[in-house]
Amino acid sequence: MTDKYKIASENLAKASDIAIAVLQKFPPKGWEEHYVTENKNQINHFIDLYMEWKEMALNPEPQFCNMQSLKYVYENIFTTFLEGSGVFVEEFWKEIKAQNLPYKRENKLVKILKRKKINNIQEFDFVTDVIVPYQQEGLINEEEVILLNTYLSNFEDKKNKE
Repeated sequence: MTDKYKIASENLAKASDIAIAVLQKFPPKGWEEHYVTENKNQINHFIDLYMEWKEMALNPEPQFCNMQSLKYVYENIFTTFLEGSGVFVEEFWKEIKAQNLPYKRENKLVKILKRKKINNIQEFDFVTDVIVPYQQEGLINEEEVILLNTYLSNFEDKKNKE
């Protein structure tokens, strides 16, 4: 295990711990009632996943003890907090900053609006997932919603022609 990997994996483990702590302190509405399986609500499922990802970062199988594999763990840990919104997302980023971890919140929507198009299916899925909650929370205005819907439509048209 290289020093670079060790530092990166320890930072991801801390981010995972922050995610769990924030979720327990600021659970999103409805997560306590929503069941993933008959005996595990969404909060417990989230905690189990984040503990598993933390373990994958800190104690990977030998073939996964590399920076490329760690990128997948990063994606798993951060997707909710890069694409989501709400108190628990805001608190997560506050704590990441407070602990001086080397992660920044990336606003993908600003990049898409600036570029005036959706480049790939991941961006398409992201915009589809966040457009309504972002509008409800006042993160985007009506004009931006219209533009994003146009970009979604343009992307679909392009895909249908391929």
